[in-house]
Amino acid sequence: MPKTLDDFPTRETLGDTLGMVVVEGSAERVVITMPVEPRHHQPMGYLHGGASVALAETVASVGGYLASPDGTAVFGQEINANHLRSVREGTLTATGTPIHVGRTSQVWGIEIRDDAGRLVCVSRCTLAVVPLRADA
Repeated sequence: MPKTLDDFPTRETLGDTLGMVVVEGSAERVVITMPVEPRHHQPMGYLHGGASVALAETVASVGGYLASPDGTAVFGQEINANHLRSVREGTLTATGTPIHVGRTSQVWGIEIRDDAGRLVCVSRCTLAVVPLRADA
């Protein structure tokens, strides 16, 4: 039986803490929004780059989970991000699509845009696909 978005745990996670909301989720495309509020800022009052990276990795993780076979989990192995525009407030929309879905790894491309549709950050995230242990 394929995995569904309803099976993905989202409570009491970093995504929950940062106010992320999954808008759309499938093995082919994931869309998540996140507000930009003072809790997301760096000391100068702009969006912290780490918040963008957390959003990007969450998008990849949701998609990777949905694209992986039963009995496996995905874990972030590598992520990069290019921060292209600063943001102080509003809502970010992150859209991720798979670049590669393999037996032991996946690579996802993520674009993060502001309320006006302007590109804020681009990211690529590599996930390891690992079998779940019986004691997990």
